[in-house]
Amino acid sequence: MIDEDASWYAHVVWSADAYAAALRFAAERHQGQRVPGTELPYVIHVAAVCAEIMGALARERFDQPDLAVQCALLHDTIEDTATSRAEIAERFGEAVAAGVAALTKDDQLAKAVRMADSLRRIRDQPREVWAVKLADRITNLDVPPPHWDGARRVGYRAEAGDILAALGESSPYLANRLRERIDRYAAHLVP
Repeated sequence: MIDEDASWYAHVVWSADAYAAALRFAAERHQGQRVPGTELPYVIHVAAVCAEIMGALARERFDQPDLAVQCALLHDTIEDTATSRAEIAERFGEAVAAGVAALTKDDQLAKAVRMADSLRRIRDQPREVWAVKLADRITNLDVPPPHWDGARRVGYRAEAGDILAALGESSPYLANRLRERIDRYAAHLVP
């Protein structure tokens, strides 16, 4: 039975085929990589980012759920593997390639300006891409890698505040989740 809310439902549903293709590609490309500070395969991280996106899709209206899901699963492929933007475009389309490229830090820039550049490029994308950056930082604000010193942890938390300020309007649900994680992360700061 289809009711009058069916049009809203269509904005929640992502393609199982698109999800599976992106997950498989990410797993292949990140093969052998580990979540920093653990023995877990890196694909756990991208799956966790995607889970955050799926939580937002279930609560808020997004126009391009497949874009959000695929960018979540592929967000680190250009940055952390030998994958090119062209490969992403050929396999998943230009919109996904543009989103993943925007989510990729430019290592040619000085470290002090990378985040501002990244946020500027992300803001030029659809809000689904903004949401992926929020979801990524939510996931990363769990337990810091043990080798991070106090200054790096403080800086990472401050950077999360910059991400929230720049992109939070894309998803009230994810913005709230990020605020909660920023607050909880204070427990990991060295006094």
